[in-house]
Amino acid sequence: MNYRAWIVLCVATGIVATAYFAGAQAAEKKGGLPPLVVDKDAPLLLDEPAEKPAAAVSKGSGPVAVNTACFCCHTNYEEESFASAHAAEDVGCIECHGKSHAHRDDEDNVTPPDLMYPPEKIAANCAKCHEEHNAPAREVIVRWQQRCPDQTDPKQLVCTDCHGEHRLEIRTVRWDKRTRKLLMRKQEETNDTATKD
Repeated sequence: MNYRAWIVLCVATGIVATAYFAGAQAAEKKGGLPPLVVDKDAPLLLDEPAEKPAAAVSKGSGPVAVNTACFCCHTNYEEESFASAHAAEDVGCIECHGKSHAHRDDEDNVTPPDLMYPPEKIAANCAKCHEEHNAPAREVIVRWQQRCPDQTDPKQLVCTDCHGEHRLEIRTVRWDKRTRKLLMRKQEETNDTATKD
């Protein structure tokens, strides 16, 4: 779901809620609240939709992974090449990061995803699906130097250095990818900086 659709959905939900509560207040004055009807078959907003989006189906190349639950917060990955290429092959976020329900449902944003990868684990995880890397070494080196000019040790090269932009440019939370422990929240970092000045 794109940002505009999300805003429209939020506004529509607000209008419906306002109308419901206005009707409830009027009914209360007349002697009772209207019965609350719950549709137990209706999906929750964060549930994956049962059908693929029309844009995904129209490609005609086969099933396409639906990552809408992740894109509610991680909108920067909706058009990102790494996520898009994998989704087109029906490989969604959960294939690498697990279902991560606790992460998805955490409004305080302190629960990490189920699976994270420190640099030394990235290649092994990619190799689960990508058995070989057939790009010529010269092209790999040139691309790595373009994308990672500050890195000089080829032993530190990881797949995501060259493939996609699968890193957050601005992080509000940082976890240790080995232990999953919370290291920093942006608010704490800002407070630390303010107290040092």
